[in-house]
Amino acid sequence: MITSRAFAGRRYAVLGLARSGLATVEALVASGAGVTAWDDREEARDEAMALGADIGDPLLIDLVGFAGVVVSPGVPLNRHPIAAHAREANVPVIGDIELFAEARGQLPRHKVVGITGTNGKSTVTALVTHMLEHAGVPALMGGNIGLPILSRDPLAEGGVYVLELSSYQIDLSYSLACDVAVLTNLTPDHLDRYDGFAGYAASKARLFALQHSDQVAIVAVDDDPSKMIAGRINHRLHRVSAKDIDPADQARWPTLQGPHNAQNAVCAIAVCRILGLDDAQIERGLATYTSLPHRMELVGEAGGARWFNDSKATNAASAAPALAAFPPAPDQRLHWIAGGQAKGDGLSACRPWFGHVKRAYLIGEAMGSFAAEIGDAVPVERSGDLATAVRQAAAHAAPGDIILLSPACASFDQFKDYEQRGDRFRELVQALEHG
Repeated sequence: MITSRAFAGRRYAVLGLARSGLATVEALVASGAGVTAWDDREEARDEAMALGADIGDPLLIDLVGFAGVVVSPGVPLNRHPIAAHAREANVPVIGDIELFAEARGQLPRHKVVGITGTNGKSTVTALVTHMLEHAGVPALMGGNIGLPILSRDPLAEGGVYVLELSSYQIDLSYSLACDVAVLTNLTPDHLDRYDGFAGYAASKARLFALQHSDQVAIVAVDDDPSKMIAGRINHRLHRVSAKDIDPADQARWPTLQGPHNAQNAVCAIAVCRILGLDDAQIERGLATYTSLPHRMELVGEAGGARWFNDSKATNAASAAPALAAFPPAPDQRLHWIAGGQAKGDGLSACRPWFGHVKRAYLIGEAMGSFAAEIGDAVPVERSGDLATAVRQAAAHAAPGDIILLSPACASFDQFKDYEQRGDRFRELVQALEHG
């Protein structure tokens, strides 16, 4: 795990004891810090106690003298009373990424790449990590992806930490100066946590404000809000665009098809060039990359059709590139499974690509509103649930067709999270293959 003498002798409160919270408790205790931990779940409190923490609710204790209150990124600081309670005690509310930033001085010489954006950040994080590892550079991905960063063993000298950073994680960081910081794109999302879109955009822009003057910013300027952020960066800046990718080159990268992956690729290429990879190393990395689960993941070829799991597309802006990736052809028709718990942005971002869709199969709470919004533009099946949608899509699909789960919605009306939704889709497709 990652520890630091900087934490020794200090006291921290840790609120929320899921995977990252428990990793934080363990790393702080191992560093010689005192920890008071809390979670509503008794079993989580028992685990924290076994790791050496005291148990106490930070809302009910005097926080004066604490070095920080470490919260999960899921804690809504705009509504949760911990923010005001900590402010009264003059104690910062931080996340595990901030602790990692504070520990960096005692780690072997390394670089940190921070990647944020509304969509694509997971793919860019995984792609950069893969390209570095394929070129022989020690690399570790963390943050909003994979295992908690503090639970990982430090990299050897010359290594690169590649962090996917949500806006919430950036909000909880104060000393994270990334050697390379990336913005993939910016569209409305998480507006329940911010004062409108401007507040959300400002959260993303903070990643660059935390950098030093000799560090590098990379911004994909394919949307106007990202262009505005790029225009306000005063240190080393690389503007990139999906248009920079030659379609003939992209055709050689089997799991990086579609315009959204052109943007992902151009961001990853820029990062790796800055970190010293040559063109041959970059090309080999792009050609050998395997897509992440739930992100345009090919999960089967039942009935002669190809089935893609894009369950990570939890808003319309992230579903739109998936629709764009499959233009109609004589031997290929697109069947689209969408719906779930809508985020309030509707399907306007997807509308330009309705012409790609042969038939839509709608599920979840958004079924009625999506059907009304689609209207007569696309034939619609009101499937209701995922199993019915898969069954109906299989009945309508012909050999050569594409069936795409790209919900444009959160999953919480019918599933625990987008991963469970995607896993269920994969199971249903595999049942078709073997049925």
